[in-house]
Amino acid sequence: MAAASPSCPELLAPAGDWDCLRAAIENGADAVYFGLDRFNARMRAHNFTEADLPEVVATLHQRGLKAYVTLNTLIFPQELSAAEQYLRSIISAGVDAAIVQDVGLCQLIRHLSPTFPIHASTQMTISSAAGVAFAHDLGCQLVVLARENSLAEIQKIRQQTAALNKALPLEVFVHGALCVAYSGACLTSEALGGRSANRGECAQACRMSYDLIADGETVDLGDRQYLLSPQDLMGIELLPELIAAGVCSLKIEGRLKAPEYVASVTRRYREAIDRAWLGQSTVLDPSDRYELEMAFSRGLSSGWLQGIDNQALVQGRYAKKRGVDLGTVLAVDRRGIQVEPLAPIQAGDGLLIETDRGDRGGRVYQVEPIAGQRLRLCFSREFDLRAVQVGDRLWKTSDPALEKELRQSFSAEQPRWKQPVDLTVQGAIDQPLTVIACDRQGHQVTVQSEQLLQAATQHPLDRDRLTTQLGRLGNTAFELGSLENQLPDGLILPISELNRLRRQWVSALETQRSQPSHWPLNATARLSSLLPQRPATQPRSPELTVLVRNLPQLQAAIATQATRLYCEFEDPRRYREAVQVFRQAQRSEQTIWLAPPRIYKPGETWILEQVRRAEPDGFLVRNYDHLAAFQGDRCVGDFSLNVANPLTAAHWVEQTGLEWLTASYDLNAQQLLDLLAQTPPDWLEVTIHQHMPLFHMEHCVFCAFLSDGHDFRDCGRPCEQQEVRLRDRVGVEHILKADAGCRNTLYNGTAQTGAEFVPTLQSHGLFRFRIDCLEESATQVTQLCDRYLKLLQGQCSGEQLWRELKLMRQLGVTRGTLTTVTR
Repeated sequence: MAAASPSCPELLAPAGDWDCLRAAIENGADAVYFGLDRFNARMRAHNFTEADLPEVVATLHQRGLKAYVTLNTLIFPQELSAAEQYLRSIISAGVDAAIVQDVGLCQLIRHLSPTFPIHASTQMTISSAAGVAFAHDLGCQLVVLARENSLAEIQKIRQQTAALNKALPLEVFVHGALCVAYSGACLTSEALGGRSANRGECAQACRMSYDLIADGETVDLGDRQYLLSPQDLMGIELLPELIAAGVCSLKIEGRLKAPEYVASVTRRYREAIDRAWLGQSTVLDPSDRYELEMAFSRGLSSGWLQGIDNQALVQGRYAKKRGVDLGTVLAVDRRGIQVEPLAPIQAGDGLLIETDRGDRGGRVYQVEPIAGQRLRLCFSREFDLRAVQVGDRLWKTSDPALEKELRQSFSAEQPRWKQPVDLTVQGAIDQPLTVIACDRQGHQVTVQSEQLLQAATQHPLDRDRLTTQLGRLGNTAFELGSLENQLPDGLILPISELNRLRRQWVSALETQRSQPSHWPLNATARLSSLLPQRPATQPRSPELTVLVRNLPQLQAAIATQATRLYCEFEDPRRYREAVQVFRQAQRSEQTIWLAPPRIYKPGETWILEQVRRAEPDGFLVRNYDHLAAFQGDRCVGDFSLNVANPLTAAHWVEQTGLEWLTASYDLNAQQLLDLLAQTPPDWLEVTIHQHMPLFHMEHCVFCAFLSDGHDFRDCGRPCEQQEVRLRDRVGVEHILKADAGCRNTLYNGTAQTGAEFVPTLQSHGLFRFRIDCLEESATQVTQLCDRYLKLLQGQCSGEQLWRELKLMRQLGVTRGTLTTVTR
């Protein structure tokens, strides 16, 4: 099989180990992305080591593929020195790009190398033209867009960035698992288990079951209990539209998946991309769809590529791999189950049956025809048929014959996937024969014969003869593309010499292709020169910021000694009234700041315009569009900017003009102290009381499970009528809220407090502290503010406040990540 034209969008495949890497190579990938043993967002994968890098790069390059290393996690302060050395190794190894999340790490890369390519990870939560422009100015060469962007939005982003003269190549996920939360904006694993998704340790809480509680009552959803588990993405039938939209790289998810998955999905997308590039349809035939479902499937959908459809994204019935739907059980007898299967089935295949007692799985021992399409499937004696009933759904989860075929695609010693090489043959009588070999990636080698060309008495070197001898490439990774014969007629060279020339150009081309990419690396550049200067701190009076979410909370907070108020209302049309209420009652030193929704997508400018028209004292910046929209106004940065180290903090303050920043919620107590030790304290604010935002989602639970609607146009707005909780497996009811963009945030049902940690933070120079209200009454807001102000002023201890909060709140409080640290 031949590789695609280099003008095609790149097909980017995942590799969690060597077998996956080989599977990607032998099934037609153009590039492979992989992680090392640190700083990558799939720490549960086998991954590669720093020592593996030269061999990985050489292997990929020799086969004509690019090598991309994932560095797509946040970097904590004490890790910056290790990250610097890691980067030096990666750049020196000649990889073709790093996929990066952390803004500070981007700064460090540019400090070390002016040209080494940076790809802005989907973990940077870029969903708009302003986000692409930000990445452009940061020095990135490509942007991986949020999975939540539709085709129409991708087209708008390209148009808008071109108009700004800040366009970058765009990469889009086209197949694999979908996170329910925006990548880079999920704090669930961190909040509930100390395993941060922004550190590659996602615990997949979205794949757990939840009960839906509306206005205090459990909603009967039948067998739908996996309310946050999206079906898997399959964009193969939309490839023509993606190509037309100008997407340059098409990405397959799956660094935790098996090599058979990588082989299957890569080869199907290779074939489909090549068809799409030729203007042909990519609609799947049944056999192709069968293979993709067998590779791995929780159900396949187009995700958000065709826009929002909350009825299609999450089906809710299961969260694990299912495979191919075989239909339902028609009868059960002592020998087995009877079915009319919707897909082929044979002895040895793996099955899963959904029963009232849970899933039952096993391998088919024997298939017996009954009548017509009906078959009896027999199992081993260990399989308990008593749990199976008529009507139970049946799934095919394993096809050993297909799996064997896929393994053979990458386990053979000889290359299976071949790339074309174009040859030009030159020479003259009594001169050497010259062969120029060029591949489609731009590599070129020239070799010459040791013997001279002579006049032919018979069998001269015509194009057919040259093609036969120079195109014998059976055990190599090449196939002959074109051959241009520039020899004059009537010349000859021994066959043995032609064979030697063929072996010579193949070896030379392999050697040239396997070379690492060469990037300048500044040997004298040091991390220390990038770190911000931390002046000697002078004691400052503590300041309390209170985030409120409605007018009663705002009115209560105004009456306290809080220094500033952040407003985050579901309806931004209420902001004008909120500012008016504040102006009528504010104390002279108080200020009010407004928070637009955390995510911005093309077409939502009206929200930002409403926020601006309210004329607050400043704005709480939460994404790249806020930064652009409120340029010239007073702005501060929210936790969603993922400030986890001093380099990131320095960029946001010194390069964008933000006055201060709320530190990342991924930081535990020790890491906050490390950040304070390397960052001017007046740059930072720390949230010491909140219901941690767990999932921030395009998926609307209100629409999906409390209406028959597909999006905001036909859902009936249940979010405005009902109070909703999601109850997890241990009984905690987490609080669900919607914003103006119909995006949902699920908040931890148990509040987190850092009360015991406050004196330590104060001793390290921090003076800005923040508490976030959620559903507190006005009275509770007053109580919270008063108690935290007493703590900040030294009138009570953190331990005393901790005990009071546990008594005040029905579910108590948790320390979360903010455990006390002694320095």
